Amino acid sequence: MTFMISDGIMPSNNGRGYVLRRIIRRAVRHGRKLGIKGSFLPVLAQRVIDTSKDGYPELEEKKDFILNVVKAEEDKFDKTYEQGMDILKEMEDGLRKEGKSSLSGEEAFRLYDTFGFPLDNTKEILAEDGFGVDEDGFNAAMEKQKTTAREDRKKSGKAATYMGAAATVYETMDPKINSEFTGYDRLVCDSTIVALAAFGGEDEEDTAAEALSDGQKGAIITSRTPFYGTMGGQIGDKGIIVLKNTYSEAGGIKANSEELSLEAALGKGAAVFEVESTEHVAGDKIAHIGHVVSGMFKLGDKVTLEVDAKNRFATCRNHSATHLLQKALREVLGAHVEQAGSYQDAERTRFDFSHFKAMTPEELKKVEDIVNEKIAEELPVTTEVMSLEDAKKTGAMALFGEKYGDRVRVVSMGDFSKEFCGGTHVKNTIEIGQFKIISENGVAAGVRRIEALTGDNVRKYYENLESEIRAASELVKATPATLSDHIRRLQEELRQVKSENESLKAKEAKNALGNVLDKVQEVKGVKLLASSVPDVDMNGLRDLGDQLKTKLGDPCAVVLLSEKDGRVSLMAMVSDGAVKMGAHAGNLVKEAAKLVGGGGGGRPNMAQAGGKNPAGIPDAVAKTAEILSSQISG
Repeated sequence: MTFMISDGIMPSNNGRGYVLRRIIRRAVRHGRKLGIKGSFLPVLAQRVIDTSKDGYPELEEKKDFILNVVKAEEDKFDKTYEQGMDILKEMEDGLRKEGKSSLSGEEAFRLYDTFGFPLDNTKEILAEDGFGVDEDGFNAAMEKQKTTAREDRKKSGKAATYMGAAATVYETMDPKINSEFTGYDRLVCDSTIVALAAFGGEDEEDTAAEALSDGQKGAIITSRTPFYGTMGGQIGDKGIIVLKNTYSEAGGIKANSEELSLEAALGKGAAVFEVESTEHVAGDKIAHIGHVVSGMFKLGDKVTLEVDAKNRFATCRNHSATHLLQKALREVLGAHVEQAGSYQDAERTRFDFSHFKAMTPEELKKVEDIVNEKIAEELPVTTEVMSLEDAKKTGAMALFGEKYGDRVRVVSMGDFSKEFCGGTHVKNTIEIGQFKIISENGVAAGVRRIEALTGDNVRKYYENLESEIRAASELVKATPATLSDHIRRLQEELRQVKSENESLKAKEAKNALGNVLDKVQEVKGVKLLASSVPDVDMNGLRDLGDQLKTKLGDPCAVVLLSEKDGRVSLMAMVSDGAVKMGAHAGNLVKEAAKLVGGGGGGRPNMAQAGGKNPAGIPDAVAKTAEILSSQISG
């Protein structure tokens, strides 16, 4: 457990993370069986660190992070463990009564899905009492859930089939076909079409094709390409592919000498394919995905490929900034920071990293300042392809869990950052321009996410912010300079109005209730006040209930219902003396709520519920005495 977390594995529901989660949850269960109360796994992890840190110094470096992850996962499971064990005991009792020897797959899956009991844990617990589990049924239930999730994703849109043909289409193509990437240093090149895919419509299949014609959606694969395919978190390039003979016949320009804009190509009557995304597909193929704007493209055609330079540059800015960000995070937060995922396009960069708690404003500012300092230092960005062994000797950071070949590409930014990376970058950090963090939040246990902007996008961010501040100032008849003072004054006025409103509502509720003493009943020695009050919300009912409970004295029970905006609120309070006699506010509310088309519950001394049938309020009031009577013995 300790070493896995040190290596960057986090508890999850799949892969290595699921193995870790099973280890932790099995340990928790056996600890409880041994009679250990409270948290104990961090103590064991600390012992591992103390006895192993000489040989594995990274354990000491990441100690706080490891202990926090262990504690959080232990606490998370502990909250549902007792409840899950109670449910499992009920299931075992049911098996005994029915004379069955095996738990159904559906029930085992419910324990997994709702209470976090891995199948291995459930099997182990049941085996101790002589029962088995229908594993096939469990797997079927799991597959059913996955199928439903896939169908839901399909219903959410057609993007997956438009921006990338089904994998089977590319797998049917000749495996010898591959694409050479030439786009690190150039954005234009001439090449030959070696494969095509045509994307079907709503009910049609995607297929390999001989040609793509005007308006058709599909993918073009060429022998060489300057287009970067989505990989390592960096989104693929956009741009155009122009049929070379149609362009030259129209008096076109040569590749690499001048930009081929979409408008210019169309203006010269060229056949044009607009590339909307670029993906790595089966084998070493790079698919340019988009649609034919004009003309026709066939297998064997000579084409000129031009990457959208502005889009590429903006993406490079974001990607290079991410390298600076990771190093800055390690300097500010500690060596436990590891990349857990990233995404860069032309708009922003998103970086997921291992860290257990939310970053403070001070930490975020420090990280942002470090990145901007390194940008201003004009650090050269250099790349070098070397053996994996030599790359490791340089101290370059590798992505945990990533499989690398014998030779790797190392990207260095001065002496500040050095990482394994196959992506595209700026040539000097000064080209990034500016760096601005716009959000930091948690995305999983022990994983935080930062989103940030660079270059022109930072300027646009501040322009939008300035526009919003001006609009907000106009709404409250202030200037940007006086906006804070106006908001504080409005907040104080609102607080006073709300206080006056609550006071008036309380008075109206009292008046609507009338003389409470006329409505008090005695039920087996308990004073009961059950009544309806018009147009009072739940907060008002609670305030009124507190006053009435004090007025009635012990033992007593107060049940109030109200209709507001077509909904029913129901609240019950029971004094300590009445609770000792058997009265239970939660059960009382639960039964009464059925008569107003709702449900709810709560503690023995206080509970609340809601309903959607105001017509049932009189019946609920009338039924209260009967419900209370059934609770009190004697």
